[in-house]
Amino acid sequence: MGLTETLLHYITELISFLGYTGVFVLMALESMIAPVPSEMVMPFAGFLIYTGEFTLLGVMAASTLGSIIGSLASYWMGRKGEIVVLRFGRYLMLNPHHLEWTEAFFRRYGSRTIFISRFIPIVRHLISIPAGLGKMNLTPFLVYTTIGAAIWNMFLAYLGLKLKEHWEIIHHYSHTLDIVVVAAGVVGAAAYVFWWRRRVKNRKAIEPNPMAQ
Repeated sequence: MGLTETLLHYITELISFLGYTGVFVLMALESMIAPVPSEMVMPFAGFLIYTGEFTLLGVMAASTLGSIIGSLASYWMGRKGEIVVLRFGRYLMLNPHHLEWTEAFFRRYGSRTIFISRFIPIVRHLISIPAGLGKMNLTPFLVYTTIGAAIWNMFLAYLGLKLKEHWEIIHHYSHTLDIVVVAAGVVGAAAYVFWWRRRVKNRKAIEPNPMAQ
């Protein structure tokens, strides 16, 4: 049995033993830095909805609450991380200017970033930490975390419900989907950087040069 199969086995055993509490704990870990893929947790929960052991409302409540708690834990880790950056940042090639940039970014784009990140592999495990580091306002952080997590969790649960005993297929194909999503994100980020740099260049070109006056 490989590592993936072992992890899948323990996830299904935990949910079978603890019920909704298992879903809650696993999704809390998934929203932190623990390597617990939601693609393994939620489709199985959806299958248990099909068998009648779980209800749709119960799965939604347990998984969403777990995602919120895990995200909050990571958020506060980020808030405490400011001390680390200020004290040891020079050893990590970080300085207070990076904190200022992070704060400015989450002040302006925090809501949409948190929401979109819930659908991006790897990023959704980590995004709450920089949100805390950037001192994002807690209310929009919670609102967009809740909405994004609920949509993603229930999407996976719905797939598990429809696939029934074949719910494990989702896990087998999730890696391909993750690659597609990450590739699209990289292309989008590159396009944005190109657009932003071109905008700055054009703005500088039309601004009067005071040295020429």
